[in-house]
Amino acid sequence: MDEMGGALVYFLCLLASALCAGLLLRSWQKSRSRLLLWTALAFVCLALNNLFLVLDMVVFPDVFLWPWRQATSLSAVAVLIYGFIWEAEQ
Repeated sequence: MDEMGGALVYFLCLLASALCAGLLLRSWQKSRSRLLLWTALAFVCLALNNLFLVLDMVVFPDVFLWPWRQATSLSAVAVLIYGFIWEAEQ
């Protein structure tokens, strides 16, 4: 049950981040607020990060996907920081 519980948590994190990205993108389409766009793009990267986590830990445990996971999390933080700086300047 321990391995199945971990897989369930990984999948729920993927589902939550994808749902947040979808809701943020839908809200951005209605309001066209740039801060919503940057946040939505960051959550898309976080959803990709969680997808790589599921693939790394559950689907392909023998494949080393750690660099891909780190790259997507770094890009999520970079997009969010860039968006915050961009909006603060305007």
